[in-house]
Amino acid sequence: MNSLEKKWIIIQAYKHNEELHRQWTHSYVLRDDEDYFVLASIRAAVVESDGRKWHTKEPAIFVLSKKNWFNVIAMLKENGVCYYVNIASPAIFDKNFIKYIDYDLDIKLYEDGTTRLLDVSEYKKHADEQGYSEDIREILQRSVDKVYNMINKKEFPFVDEEILNYYKKFESETNR
Repeated sequence: MNSLEKKWIIIQAYKHNEELHRQWTHSYVLRDDEDYFVLASIRAAVVESDGRKWHTKEPAIFVLSKKNWFNVIAMLKENGVCYYVNIASPAIFDKNFIKYIDYDLDIKLYEDGTTRLLDVSEYKKHADEQGYSEDIREILQRSVDKVYNMINKKEFPFVDEEILNYYKKFESETNR
């Protein structure tokens, strides 16, 4: 399989019912190996399922796991790196897009090290409406636990220095 490194790509998030949820355009692939896709973006255009469009505010590094049920958007803010974790299916490359299924549960790791579990009511609603199997629910709960464990151990991708190095690589490779 050919590497996607140094290519610009679109990221698509779907819901469990296979409906397109959100799409990020203009993301640059920095890493494509057996474990992760790592991408960078500045002011990426985001298109919501209802057609609304907006642009991200901060530069960001996307870390999409190919094996684990989560992905991370590391936002480079003035006060440091803020991590937004989507509990989601492993990412795949399909038909020129990087795709995953978003399962609503999110964890936010703030610059000061505090964390917050988000969107629990949305997760419960969609789990019932879309019929998440017991197996999927267990995988998602284990993924939440795994992410908190990785945050506590400061494992990749929750390492500011590594995220900033990826951003420097992005600037260097794209002459930003």
